[in-house]
Amino acid sequence: MLDYPSLEALAAVVREGSFERAAQALHVTPSAISQRVKLLEERLGRVLVLRGQPCAATEAGRQLCRHVEQVGLLEHGLRQALPGVLPEPDAGERATLRVAVNADSLGGWFMEAARRFTEGGTELLDISLDDQDHTAQWLRSGEVLAAVTATPKPVQGCNSVALGHMAYVAAASPAYVQRHFAKGVDQQSLAHAPVLVFNQKDLLQKQWLEQHFGAGLKPPRHWFPATQAFIDAGLAGIGWGMHPVELVAPHLASGTLVALRPDATLDVALHWQHVRVALPALQRLTQDVCAAAQAIQRVPGA
Repeated sequence: MLDYPSLEALAAVVREGSFERAAQALHVTPSAISQRVKLLEERLGRVLVLRGQPCAATEAGRQLCRHVEQVGLLEHGLRQALPGVLPEPDAGERATLRVAVNADSLGGWFMEAARRFTEGGTELLDISLDDQDHTAQWLRSGEVLAAVTATPKPVQGCNSVALGHMAYVAAASPAYVQRHFAKGVDQQSLAHAPVLVFNQKDLLQKQWLEQHFGAGLKPPRHWFPATQAFIDAGLAGIGWGMHPVELVAPHLASGTLVALRPDATLDVALHWQHVRVALPALQRLTQDVCAAAQAIQRVPGA
């Protein structure tokens, strides 16, 4: 039988990043937290926490933390369905759902899903950011219970739901277009015009170039690893980039951003994958995500 006070101490250390903050969150002393984690490690015969700044869970520690989170969510659902069956948690303690989302979705349609979810219950959200081609890995490692991902094939133990296609347009400011593409958008001009890139995982610009102009183009790159900063860099004339149509539609309409090829959007299919566990909060979040994703349910290329 697992010792749940010790498991809660482990989860708090990993969540808060230190034994001291975990102690504050659980209203006990740091030595009590340390003792609980040490006893749990001794009982299981393996290291569960890598001590550092911040502390991090080992693979075994992550599995136990995931178990604690799921138990907490199940108990939360049971309290709602059968009041009085379980004691109420300490003040300030709430069930938390850990989710991985790509930055452009979080900056756009996913915020509506978060609004619906938080208005409909008391659970908290813990959002991790990653590229849509990499968020599925967070599910495989057990670090999250659900993810917005470009991977359609379900991760083992998960369900996959198609959300729609997020459209991207290659765009830049009018001044930038005049400066770099006065003679047209072609291989020669694109090879020298600086491009905006979100981070090393961002391949959208490369994919668009290969799709419409062939492989081999390697323009100079500016790095802007934040959704709004990426858009602002385009508006400022720093470079061209692949912008989510959902987020820059007003700028395209007003002319502050100009599409390099209006007829050539890049459509990225998104999916919602979540673990196959009957968690009421996760089921509700799934409904809210699917409802909010109607904003990107469009015909590719339309």
